[in-house]
Parts: sequence; structure tokens; C-alpha cells
Amino acid sequence: MKLNMRWQLLFAVTGFSLVFALLSYHVQSESRLCTERFATSGGTFVEGVFGAPEYINPLLADDNPVDRQLVELIFDGLTRYENGILVPALAESWEVSEDGRTVQFQLLNDTVWHDGEPFTTEDVAFTYSLMQDEDFPGDPARQRLWQAVDIRVISPEAIEFVLREPYSGFLDATTTGILPAHLLAGISAGDLLEQNFNRYPIGTGPFVVGTDQDWMADGILRLTPSAADWPQGVRISDIGFRFFPSEDSLVDAFKAGEIQAINNVSPAMLPAVIQDPEVRLFSAPASEYSSLLFNLGETGSDATRSSEIRHALAYGLDREKIIDQALNGQGIALNGPYLPDSWAYQPDTLTLYTSQPISATIGLESAGWLMPEGSDKREKDGNPMILRLLAFNTPTNRAVAEEIEVQWKELGISPLMNLFSDWRDFRRALSNGDFDVALVNVRPSGDPDLYDFWSQEAIIQGQNYAGWNRRRASEALEEARQIWPADERLPLYQAFLRYYDEDLPELSLYQHIYTYAVNGSVEGISIGRIDDTRDRYTSLANWIMSYQDITVVCPEKET
Repeated sequence: MKLNMRWQLLFAVTGFSLVFALLSYHVQSESRLCTERFATSGGTFVEGVFGAPEYINPLLADDNPVDRQLVELIFDGLTRYENGILVPALAESWEVSEDGRTVQFQLLNDTVWHDGEPFTTEDVAFTYSLMQDEDFPGDPARQRLWQAVDIRVISPEAIEFVLREPYSGFLDATTTGILPAHLLAGISAGDLLEQNFNRYPIGTGPFVVGTDQDWMADGILRLTPSAADWPQGVRISDIGFRFFPSEDSLVDAFKAGEIQAINNVSPAMLPAVIQDPEVRLFSAPASEYSSLLFNLGETGSDATRSSEIRHALAYGLDREKIIDQALNGQGIALNGPYLPDSWAYQPDTLTLYTSQPISATIGLESAGWLMPEGSDKREKDGNPMILRLLAFNTPTNRAVAEEIEVQWKELGISPLMNLFSDWRDFRRALSNGDFDVALVNVRPSGDPDLYDFWSQEAIIQGQNYAGWNRRRASEALEEARQIWPADERLPLYQAFLRYYDEDLPELSLYQHIYTYAVNGSVEGISIGRIDDTRDRYTSLANWIMSYQDITVVCPEKET
């Protein structure tokens, strides 16, 4: 009889399947299968940013907060600040001559640009020489400083700077990021603004600009962590900075889950951001403060030119109320002009201006500014006290200016608010003295030299927009910058602060608080002290965005 092989095969397969099913049932009955979640690599971590880049170039970034943050991530200087102390970055070490006029730097070995080219002293000399050019389009203060320096390349690893006179604040200038000479050599300083490099830069810093992107069209710039800074690797693919035209649109995107973080939560954003039950906020004092500049020059009012009135105006403000009402508590009352982490900070030298309406009223009336019966406005010789209040138009500045307006009106003073939305127009108004009182945000350097802000020379060539003209204060600042040891400089800064306190050309209001917001989709984030933009990424190697579910045998239960 002829056997039917197809049926035999069918019976065999069926039997095998039954046996496998029985075995599988036996295995699962003994140890069940479970699903576990494991971290994997991948994902773009997107931060929302209010504003947009203009020049991602360390020589041109001073006026734009977005540019400054990106520059700090992409570029290195010879030095940088760490916990308020100047430390080497691209330099390995430096040495100051006995006469204080020559500073020689030795570079780190084997540093390369993001495109793989070696970093040398030629890059350093090229960068700083651009700021010596008469056509340099950046900060004039940078230009003045470097035009007084002789740059000498000694070798590919050694370079020295010879100063016309000793200047202890010079090291702070070496924190400026270095540009690659092999990409920009041959261009003049006047051509810097037009370079495509400002949009797709190459640096030596911890983050690399991806070349396969059109961020100007997409509105998001992707930065890849550098393998040199994270040799152990990171789990996320890159960090994307998405740019928003308003704070409201930024907050809406965060609440909708379109972005994972807000890189700077302003006081105005805070109430909406904290509504998210999964939001995590990381806050720290920022290296920035806000103050009121009084115009002491000829373009200022008679009121602000009087020290008696300036002190009365200071006593007429409640700074704690400004912080609570205008900043949602996101500020720290400050007696400036130094931040608490500066070695020149001397709060006991300065008058503590608390809210004292009676003292303010006495000061105003003794200077002849009286409140006529039935009037709510102060007058002198028939003229009302009207103060032109200048401010750069941001939601936070506007809220602070409005609160100042409310408090001064209670004293019979009429502020005339003038808000500028263009930074260049605001700086021009400051330079021209088109104000009586100006609300300004100050980012002091790590070195306490304030010569460019408060010296007599800075009235003509500098940033002494208040026009404060006190010879002994100017002399103290000038002498202090010519001495290198901090302990010898400190008494001179104490003398400067006494004159500053007597004349009150500026009333410091509050130190800013920096707040970083992250939603619940990212794990492994821990942020401690935030001195600069890089500090928030110190734990980047632990950040996790992607996971994979894997089936495993369930662990046995203990009996």
C-alpha cells in the first residue's frame, strides 16, 4: 500500500505543536513572563528659548542673551569662571610678570576644533587682533582694551600679552571665546557681521553645531554633545534650541508637550509654568542684577541731580514689594554694585534702603518739593516733579517699572515711562542721556574693576551713563586696576563704595534668580549651582528620553 507522506507530515507537525504548547504552558506556569522598561539611546531634548540668535560669535554676542548662551556652549576662552574663580580653559596655565605688564599663557596640548583642525596660538592672536581693528563692530569697551595690548606669539603653544600699564582686570578679558583662524583668516573686522560662520559656528566647546540642519528656516538649532567632553557618552542624541517670538507662545508650547524644557523661566512666566503637576524647577541666584540709574548730568532733571532727592527716592521704594508684586518673588534684594559672590562685596559699607515713606517725604520737602493743598502731585516753583523713567521693554522690566511708578506716585511723583523694544535704541537713549531714571540690567564681570562704569573717563568714553563725576572715586578705581593682589585692591574698592554710597548715582534693586523648567518626560536630570549656561548640563550623561519594553522571565516570588 502506498503511503500518503503529506498526511504523515501534517500529523507530525500537529503533534510537535501540541508538545510545544504543553511545554510552554508548563514553563509559564512555573515562571511567568514580565515586561520591563530599559533606557536606550536617542531622542532630541528640546529647550524653548524666548528670542532668537543673531550672531553666534563670541565677539558679537554681548547685546543678545540668546547669542550669549549659545556662545558659552560652543566656544571656549583661554580662561573661564568656575564657582566664581578664574580657572584655565583652553590655557593650561598663565604667568604675570613682576611689573604686572606682561601675561604669558601656555595652551593645553592636543586641543582640536570641532572640525578636527588643531587649536594653536595663531587662533588666539587672530581673535584678539580682530578686536584691535578700528572697524571692529562689537563692544567698544572690548576694542579699547585690546588696542592697548601688544600680542606676541611665542610658539604654537605659548603666547604673551604686553600691556601699556598694569591692569589686574585683564585676565577677565581672556574669558572671551576664541575663533578658528583656519576658517576666518583673511577677513577684516568690518566683515565679521556678514559671515555665515555667525549662524553655523565651529568652536572647541562642549557642544557642536550640527551641519545637516537649516535652523533659520526650522526655528530650532541642534547641538550635539562633544565626545571630547563626554568620553563616556550620553544617551540623548542632541539638544535642540527652539526659538519663540513671545513668552506666551513659549509657555503654550511647554504646556502642550512640544518642548521638554524652558531654559529661562521669567517671573512673568512662572505662574503658568507651575500649573503643570509634573514640572520640575531648578533655581539659583544669577550673575545679574537690576538697578535704577539716576541721571546726574546736564540732560537730567534738577531732581535727579540732587543727592538729597536721590536718597529720598530710594527711601520711597519698597524693594521687597517690587520683588513680590512684579517678580512673583523671584529676586533677592541687593545692595550693589557687587554681587555676593564677588570678593569686593561689602554690604556693610552701603546704606540699607528699606521702605521709609516718612524719610522720603522729609527729604523731598526739605529740598523744596511740596504737595499743594488738595493736590496729589509735588511741585517746586510751580513745576511738578516729572521723572522720565527709561526701560528696555520685556515683560519683567515692564512689570518692575510699573510697580516703581505706583510707589512713586504715592509720594506725589509723576514718572513718565519710556519703554524701548529695540536694544540699540535703548542703548542710544542711555548714551544720549534721554532719561532721568533708567531701569538697567547689569551683568558684572568676574573681576570687580568698575572703571568703565563709574570713572570720570567713562562719562566720555565708557558706560558711565549716569554721568557721575566724583574725582576721588574715579582715582580709587584707577589705582585698584593697576594692582594685581586682591588684598591690596580691596581697601581701594572700599573707598570707592563709600563715595558711591554718599552720592548714590545708582540704586540697586534686586539680584536675578535663574529658573530652569523641565517636564516629566525626561529622567536623570539633576542641576546644582548654576554659574553659567554650561552648569545645567553637568549631569547630561544621565539624562534619559528613550525607553524600550523587553519581555523577561518574571523574578520568582519569595515564599
